[in-house]
Amino acid sequence: MSNSSAVQKYIDWALKASLFLLALSAPVSIAATQIAWSLALLFWLIRAFFVRPSMRRDGIAIATLAFVGLTLVSSIFSYEPQVSLRKMVGVSLVTIVYLVSDAISDAKWTKRLVVVMLASAVVAAAYSMGQTAIGKNLKVVHLAPNSPLLAVGVQENDTIQTVDGKSVNSPDELAASVANAPENGAAKIHVYRYELFFDYEMPVTAMLTANDNAGRFGITEWVRGRDIRAEGFYGHYTTYSEATQLIASLALGLLILVPGGLFARNRIVLAVVLAAFCVGLFLTITRASWAGFAISATVMVLVGTSRKTIIICILCAIPLAAGGLYYLQQKRNVAFVDTSDGSTTWRMMVWREGFGVLVSNPRHLAVGIGMDSLKTHWQDWKMFDNGWQPMGHMHSDYLEFAFERGVPALIAWIIWMFFYLRMLWRGFRRKDLDWFERGVLLGSLGGTVGFLSSGVVHYNWGDSEVVMIFYLLMGLSLAVLGGKPEPNAEAHAV
Repeated sequence: MSNSSAVQKYIDWALKASLFLLALSAPVSIAATQIAWSLALLFWLIRAFFVRPSMRRDGIAIATLAFVGLTLVSSIFSYEPQVSLRKMVGVSLVTIVYLVSDAISDAKWTKRLVVVMLASAVVAAAYSMGQTAIGKNLKVVHLAPNSPLLAVGVQENDTIQTVDGKSVNSPDELAASVANAPENGAAKIHVYRYELFFDYEMPVTAMLTANDNAGRFGITEWVRGRDIRAEGFYGHYTTYSEATQLIASLALGLLILVPGGLFARNRIVLAVVLAAFCVGLFLTITRASWAGFAISATVMVLVGTSRKTIIICILCAIPLAAGGLYYLQQKRNVAFVDTSDGSTTWRMMVWREGFGVLVSNPRHLAVGIGMDSLKTHWQDWKMFDNGWQPMGHMHSDYLEFAFERGVPALIAWIIWMFFYLRMLWRGFRRKDLDWFERGVLLGSLGGTVGFLSSGVVHYNWGDSEVVMIFYLLMGLSLAVLGGKPEPNAEAHAV
């Protein structure tokens, strides 16, 4: 073996190891995932000196290039060019698609990446379930009439999360945190109550005198809080719910196509894995992600199973939907579609304002306002109810792309997704692929449909953690079909 061949071999191994680390980290850590991506990109560039990269020239590649290029143009003409150009680093995460599809050329490595990602996601789901079962923070169920907590604004059934920034899980920890407050000062108490967060200041001298710490605060009954929505390791429930929707769809796609009887080993394992994901997703209490996965599952069941299975799934879905609606009402005090809900009214406000800004100027229609420039220019358009409402983004992929990057970028993105979905559909229907490969394609098809559906009311493309999983699945799908070209296929290497 020549020296160049040996170096190439080690570089290939390092590239695949980086992608393995990326798949392992994606469900649990954005930092580790980005490190793995950076390493993979570095090794891919080094590898390019020895192996000429294969460049796709199909509809997907052209639409992707157009979307990225139009985003770059938007950033240059942004109201805040420096801010928007820095955001191009996040846009460059799309290279994950081509790193995976170019480096993974055999079925064994495809399976390794899928399996390690599913296993890592199970750990995140188990963590979420365990955290919910154990509880987190201090929920004050009942308070005495003379409770100092009640006097400053804390209500019964509130969950006290922190005191002066320190997490609180019991009356003893509450007392310890308050004791560290400045003498004759006030302790800052951060409280969760039905989707809302409140901050109160309680004078240290206002505490009741009692032998036990619960009595000092007038707490007659307390439990560990279980109201906070599951976040996995991400620290935010929407991020975790969107990521779980994509990975659960992958597991369901594999489960639908796994060969063998009802109690075959692979079927049982996949069923347990899928159940863990469903529980984790359920605990996020995120309506759009629930709906996204329901749409994803419906698409996969309709195209991938028999009529008998479809009927069974419908019968199973009815009690699950009823239980979900009840749980939603109990934990968030809202209906599935609730126009009086604060998050819904906020979305309707920002959609109306965002669309108004978009059509108010031809420049906005052409190149948008620029990524993240809203943060410093919202006052120019009197957005967020002229500052009376919390600032945020457009809470919709479709409006966000048009608003920040222009209508041409939105069109390019829609065409990109169309070509990708068409590729997945055609690939799934092919008979020359094994069950695992078709399962990956079916799971990616359902997950993408669900992702695009929840994206109507979520800016899920704005979460790096989620979009990296989406790109990883896209890369794996391209890798599945990369070595098995369809007759008269569009794609070819140059």
